[in-house]
Amino acid sequence: GAGLTPFSRQADGRKVLRSSIREFLCSEAMFHLGIPTTRAGTCVTSDSKVIRDIFYDGNPKNERCTVVLRIASTFIRFGSFEIFKPTDEYTGRKGPSVNRNDIRIQMLDYVISTFYPEIQEAYSDNSIQRNAAFFKEITKRTARLVAEWQCVGFCHGVLNTDNMSIVGLTIDYGPFGFMDRYDPEHICNGSDNTGRYGYNKQPEICKWNLGKLAEALVPELPLDISELILEEEYDAEFERHYLQKMRKKLGLIQLELEEDSKLVSELLETMHLTGGDFTNIFCLLSSFSVASDPSELEDFLEKLTSQCASVEELKVAFKPQMDPRQLSMMLMLAQSNPQLFALFGTKANINKELERIEQFSKLQQLTAADLLSRNKRHWKEWLEKYRVRLQREVENLCDADAWSTDRVKVMNSNNPKYILRNYIAQNAIEAAENGDFSEVRNVLRLLENPFQEAEGFREVKEDAEEEGAAAAAAACAEETRSRLPYCSKPPLWASELCVT
Repeated sequence: GAGLTPFSRQADGRKVLRSSIREFLCSEAMFHLGIPTTRAGTCVTSDSKVIRDIFYDGNPKNERCTVVLRIASTFIRFGSFEIFKPTDEYTGRKGPSVNRNDIRIQMLDYVISTFYPEIQEAYSDNSIQRNAAFFKEITKRTARLVAEWQCVGFCHGVLNTDNMSIVGLTIDYGPFGFMDRYDPEHICNGSDNTGRYGYNKQPEICKWNLGKLAEALVPELPLDISELILEEEYDAEFERHYLQKMRKKLGLIQLELEEDSKLVSELLETMHLTGGDFTNIFCLLSSFSVASDPSELEDFLEKLTSQCASVEELKVAFKPQMDPRQLSMMLMLAQSNPQLFALFGTKANINKELERIEQFSKLQQLTAADLLSRNKRHWKEWLEKYRVRLQREVENLCDADAWSTDRVKVMNSNNPKYILRNYIAQNAIEAAENGDFSEVRNVLRLLENPFQEAEGFREVKEDAEEEGAAAAAAACAEETRSRLPYCSKPPLWASELCVT
């Protein structure tokens, strides 16, 4: 965010307060969630202004320039090795350092010797074996990293090769988002029109990026070796780590059964059908009792369904996005001129819009009581399966009470209560833009303890000289946004937030 450089292309190289606060808070949130990440050291703003068209809609506005100090062992990325790429036969484009294999060898030697010293030591006399061991390790680190993202509902937003760290960190926080209502196709980046970086695509796209890294390492690592490593290691490591983490999130601490994977997928399907809040549903499950009586089960179902989407929220989520005339034209074009249609849209997008219209039409007839009844039925079915699985945990145990205590402890240390929801970040940004940074500090304190109840939590006080201006700005912010507990489902207005 420091300004023009030889590499800032046509941009001015400036970063703004809005995106800086988001990056600062999220990188710290990820660190305290235990997810490998770059860190944020400082966030410094000024009175300088730049013009930004946030939504690319022709409505630019002035924003304050800000600099974020980012900290990591290295900022070398997968894309760093693509600067040596030869000319592409289709596009004619090539890397700026094409044919400089001497630099690539030097950079690869540096990465391995500095950040993977144990590999350097083990294979110092065989560069191919060394490079293969390095690629295997970054493959496994990347698989574990994206598994961690999936388990907290984190969506990166722009997973190109230049946003993938060569040491397996979460890097470059742009249009990220933590998922609220569970939707496997959730897209956090408003400018990702095709859903290339959607939540359910993240494991696949990270594997694709590793494939591009493999291509960039030829001839230092032959492609037949790296491709075999990728196929043998990536999916297996992702599935292993994902299921291991999900077992902890569900309190399955005694046994590892093959059918656990099905239990997890059925839970996510139930969340999807009921519009369940991803974070809060997992938090609630720690209070589910194996031996609860019917009245306790009914109380628990009430709590679960309170974290599901209301009719109003579903109407917003499934509101058609195309003008009916536009959709009709696209459908005719798809039939009459497929080649021309391909320039404007895809069949997948059209089908999704048709599904959205169908869902929206059904919602017009749905009452809140009908929705509640339907949601309770779905959750009751899954909870019965969950109860059976938990009972298998205690079948051969002498001390079921000790198991129950351990189960709750493990679940509470793996299911965050606080995440950086978009509406929380937006409240902090709006206050900061009005000169009050206390909300940023409040949110940061919560994110530093994501697994704990905020008992006794107090808002951070500004320095004495800032208090007057901060109070006025805070009063202004309070008028526009009603304060909710930081662990709440997002308010309805949050559905209008768009991050690009």
